[in-house]
Amino acid sequence: MDIVAIEAILKKNISNCVVKMKADGNKLDLLLVSEDFAGLKRVQRQQRVYRLLDDRIKSGEIHAISMKVMTPEEMPAS
Repeated sequence: MDIVAIEAILKKNISNCVVKMKADGNKLDLLLVSEDFAGLKRVQRQQRVYRLLDDRIKSGEIHAISMKVMTPEEMPAS
């Protein structure tokens, strides 16, 4: 899986997106943080990410995605 290309797709299409990702074979674990997600329901946020990665999902490069998608205000304090 080309995680560099996947990160580039996400950052190009989601404004000021912080991307943290881990790949295990064709399974992808994502944490995405952006103001672009403000006002969207969780499902709408996830649908947006799925649309961006649709070609890679259809090709089998990505088989499963686990994702947390939030705004900066929703990020837990560390």
